[in-house]
Amino acid sequence: MNDIGASFVAVETVPTPHDVAPRARLSVIMVVYMTGEALDQSLACVLADPSVDEFIVVDNGSDPCEAALLDDVARRHPQMRLVRGQGNVGFARGANLGAEAATGEVLIFLNPDAFLQPGCARVLARAVLDGGPLRLVGGRVLNADRTEQRGARRGEITPLAALLSLSGLTRTKALRRYEVHWENEAAPAALCPVPTISGAFFAIRRTGYLSLGGFDEGYFLHVEDIDLCWRVREAGGEVMFHPTAEVVHLGHTSRASPLKVELSKGLGLARYFRKRAHGAGEALTAWLLWPLVVGAAVVRPLLWRLTGRAA
Repeated sequence: MNDIGASFVAVETVPTPHDVAPRARLSVIMVVYMTGEALDQSLACVLADPSVDEFIVVDNGSDPCEAALLDDVARRHPQMRLVRGQGNVGFARGANLGAEAATGEVLIFLNPDAFLQPGCARVLARAVLDGGPLRLVGGRVLNADRTEQRGARRGEITPLAALLSLSGLTRTKALRRYEVHWENEAAPAALCPVPTISGAFFAIRRTGYLSLGGFDEGYFLHVEDIDLCWRVREAGGEVMFHPTAEVVHLGHTSRASPLKVELSKGLGLARYFRKRAHGAGEALTAWLLWPLVVGAAVVRPLLWRLTGRAA
């Protein structure tokens, strides 16, 4: 097994009664595409968690080495099921295929470069089951140094806020109030409502997810999580953040082009703002701003390359 990220796995602690979920079946869904060397460790962390009853891996078109790894792991672990043959249909469609194949009452969606920490799946499932039929709970997503990752909890994402955040202008004191990312604010002490969480690690009842139609498959990569959070709230459900259900998310391990990834993000945001616009005025604003939003997203990886800065 590749030992990347092994030092990030915390020591298991004895759960308190409030941490222990009832024996509802729990399915973890992971969409895989050109993940890179983090995949081996990510699979191992899921399969080592005794609270995971079923592990659905949706292979959107791995290279021969990753496909062989997936085949080998699936042969040795009967709770792991592979969904493949659909090609690279995008993250949203892949996640929906996983949800359709799953049999668990609670679904946990996990990125393939994220490492489940011991007990976190159980804690997240408990938070979902303690709520109403439509409750989406995101966990705390950490960087390799265990600082909170950008995007794990976010405010309301509007065209202006997105444009200012993407451009970096929210770093100035005058525009700081428009920053949608909250990772620099003190973490809450307990489960709390937030407008938006990260799609890298979250849980929801399968019935609630399917009642919404799952992720909107009009998004190929990125922003589908923002859209899902908005639709949960629009439908009268809850979006929550759990500060103690943690994963370590490496991020940027994929061999896909950063420029293509950021372009998908920009196009997704533009689509999201057009989709949720109310009235002619908001629709016109969304259409006028979309070139700026897409442009700001695409310029970022070019600036990273020029400055030698990590994404």
